[in-house]
Amino acid sequence: MNFVELLIIAIGLSMDAFAVSIGKGLSLKKIKLSHALKVGLWFGGFQALMPLIGYMLGSTFAEIVSTFDHWVAFVLLSLIGGNMIKESLENDSDNDCDCNKKDKNGFGLTTMFTLAVATSIDALAIGVTFAFFKVAIFPAIITIGITTLIFSVAGLKIGNIFGCKYKSHAELFGGVILILIGLKILIEHTFFS
Repeated sequence: MNFVELLIIAIGLSMDAFAVSIGKGLSLKKIKLSHALKVGLWFGGFQALMPLIGYMLGSTFAEIVSTFDHWVAFVLLSLIGGNMIKESLENDSDNDCDCNKKDKNGFGLTTMFTLAVATSIDALAIGVTFAFFKVAIFPAIITIGITTLIFSVAGLKIGNIFGCKYKSHAELFGGVILILIGLKILIEHTFFS
């Protein structure tokens, strides 16, 4: 597998994290370095870790993992998306725009871990594929991790451009997007794999 093919795979894998990062950026008044580091390192780190785990599992557990990975991603993304929609409706009824207020869907350990796992489940299957094709795993995971880090930070900035003014709409939109990403993963793995 050459670098261009690997980069295309890395960009494809980073799209879910990019979309989630846009949603995160929409809810921030101002992006801090800590926000960019959290988003980039969580998403980039998990996108690098999951193919490594998949690679180590190799062909032995490929069939087992592929039977439930899409359900895990769907449930996690739907739960977080549903919570974001609920928050947006509550914020809309409050009619305030205080972005400095603690965001329940913010950058906490539980939320970021859940989002990182949910957006990187596909990378686990890619790792198994890498084992089949004897891809050099360390250059592959470094490329995937760095690409996802860059796309995640860019998504955070792009989302932030819309600003706090649209926070409740952004949370609603972000929640719907997360549920749709989960549904997309579920449909792709159920009907097209």
